[in-house]
Amino acid sequence: MTDHSIPRTTIVAVLVATTAALVGRAWLQVRLQQGGLPSQTAADLSYLVVPVVLVFLLFPMWRSEKPFLIAQFLRADLCWRIALRAMIIGLLLRIIAWCQLIGGVSFGIYSSDDMNTLVGPVFKFQCATPELVLLGILVMAILVPVIEEVVHRGYVLSVLRNRGIIVSVLVSAVVFAVFHRMSSWSFVFLAGLVFGTQYWYTHSLWASVISHATINGLIQIDWRCLSGRWNPRAEDIPVLLPGIIATALLIGCFVTIVALLQGMATEARNTPR
Repeated sequence: MTDHSIPRTTIVAVLVATTAALVGRAWLQVRLQQGGLPSQTAADLSYLVVPVVLVFLLFPMWRSEKPFLIAQFLRADLCWRIALRAMIIGLLLRIIAWCQLIGGVSFGIYSSDDMNTLVGPVFKFQCATPELVLLGILVMAILVPVIEEVVHRGYVLSVLRNRGIIVSVLVSAVVFAVFHRMSSWSFVFLAGLVFGTQYWYTHSLWASVISHATINGLIQIDWRCLSGRWNPRAEDIPVLLPGIIATALLIGCFVTIVALLQGMATEARNTPR
């Protein structure tokens, strides 16, 4: 983080513009689906309007904010250790999401009333066309991480930095979650806490963007290439072995993430700025 003072009017403008861009994206997505496009393709294509709307609505403030934005991505703030830690953190967060899902199914937290899903576990790996996979990666693993990290860490967290790490990271994670679907709030909030901690310690958006991009890239592989069904019958729940393994792996991933964040904090303290 830099010492750049962010006026309240700026943060309000950024959040209002982001909301407007996402509303426009939602409207366009519906229209594309009504035109016959598959829902995921419509979602990816419609997101391309978000950076355009943000640039248009926030154009008056770009001149004054340009130095601040450049400072978030200084080449000197990126090294292989930060990049590697960030990628590992992104991978571990995605594993946590899978463990949460498997554990939830194993212990009956997640279930489906659709009798056709009472099979499995059955998984199949078959990717969509390369064009659709590349579109998804472009949008979700490049555009989305950069835009969301600039908004939620670069601006929301920075404007709160004088209140200390706990308040600024916590509030930015809450705002980050609110801008996502309610069904994903718990995981997005956790990811927001991790991204905010990375930003606080590294004083740069590189680490959070790389972790965010890693998660979203892996999600694209899940959505575009992997399909599966598993919904144990009520009399078979709890399914102890996969549930215990998933829970243990989740805890192990969480502990590892904490250790990696502590490593970032130690390195930041030992690096003169």
